Amino acid sequence: MAKDMSGKDTPKQIIDPKMLSALVCPKTRSALTFDSAANELISKKAKLAYPIREGVPIMLIEEARQLD
Repeated sequence: MAKDMSGKDTPKQIIDPKMLSALVCPKTRSALTFDSAANELISKKAKLAYPIREGVPIMLIEEARQLD
């Protein structure tokens, strides 16, 4: 199970492939991939990870985590 911000276990989310294909990175307009372990949508081009909270993708650049 994944952990939420408080450290509690949360069930892993499943993203509908149709929804994933419709979403793009708001910064680069590039495709996203789903990281089920981290429960995030990844923009490889922007090097950002967008969180998914309670099944809702948070597609705000300021909420994204910077990737190495």
